[in-house]
Amino acid sequence: MIDFTKEEKEFLESYEKNEWKSVKKKGAEISRYQQIAKNTFKKDSRINIRMSSKDIHALQLKALEEGIPYQTLISSVLHKYVSGKLSDKKF
Repeated sequence: MIDFTKEEKEFLESYEKNEWKSVKKKGAEISRYQQIAKNTFKKDSRINIRMSSKDIHALQLKALEEGIPYQTLISSVLHKYVSGKLSDKKF
């Protein structure tokens, strides 16, 4: 028996319930998402920032877990924050 993660189990259950639908115009959808990804990760400006070595190390570890460079992770987090997809935690 395979040990699935929680996320994998949810995907499998969703698939088995026939909740997945084929995409019409698959090629057009792939192109659309490729363009979105390209625009999201376009790097046309440079910044320098001073951070604590503890925070940088923590970011590098998190990026390693995600399988991406740590600067890409930082850029992604900042992008999500300024676009409203990531917000402050309310206590």
